[in-house]
Amino acid sequence: MTGVPAPAGGSGAQGASSAQPVRGGKLGAAAVNQASLWNVANLLTMVRLLLVPGFVMLLLGNGGYDPAWRSFAWAAFAVAMITDLFDGHLARTYNLVTDFGKIADPIADKAIMGAALVCLSWLGDLPWWVTGVILGRELGITLLRFWVIRYGVIPASRGGKMKTLAQGTAVGMYVLALTGPLATLRFWVMAVAVVLTVVTGLDYVKQAVVLRRQGMAEARAAAAESAREAAK
Repeated sequence: MTGVPAPAGGSGAQGASSAQPVRGGKLGAAAVNQASLWNVANLLTMVRLLLVPGFVMLLLGNGGYDPAWRSFAWAAFAVAMITDLFDGHLARTYNLVTDFGKIADPIADKAIMGAALVCLSWLGDLPWWVTGVILGRELGITLLRFWVIRYGVIPASRGGKMKTLAQGTAVGMYVLALTGPLATLRFWVMAVAVVLTVVTGLDYVKQAVVLRRQGMAEARAAAAESAREAAK
């Protein structure tokens, strides 16, 4: 529990009141600076990371085609997807953002999704080109963010959130040993996920190019202004 210390000059009831931790609602700016590494958002991220090897073992258990093992694997995958929704929301709402969370959260996201795609392709349930498109897009966008990070951050778009939802739903359906109409349905859900993956990826590229150009133009303008000030 993180409390806000009382002012140095405070005493009596007033000082005791100031020392009380914030209860309910969003935490204040002082709590942001004191956010612990072991907060609930980071713990959920750690759980998601730990689920990855367990998920792989369950998915590949008993040869990889046992419906019971696949059901357990789906449950582990579903828990990972749910924690992905909650950890980010908690971190933003209650100011629990930490450097560890900024790094570990996207790694956990890509680890569970990448593990699922590679395993499904290895088992022959999913074409390798689908795995290549999705993982290639994720790697490319990560590199793109680093390319423009000095000029700003590319915000997550609504299309990107739809892409994540479609991917999670499609991969979850492929993890389950579905047959008949449901097997046909999962094919089309994955098709939608692939289309959204490509379209949103191209949109990120466009945003990155625009952001970089604007940043470079602003940097040149600032340099020119500095040169004029120095010449006076």
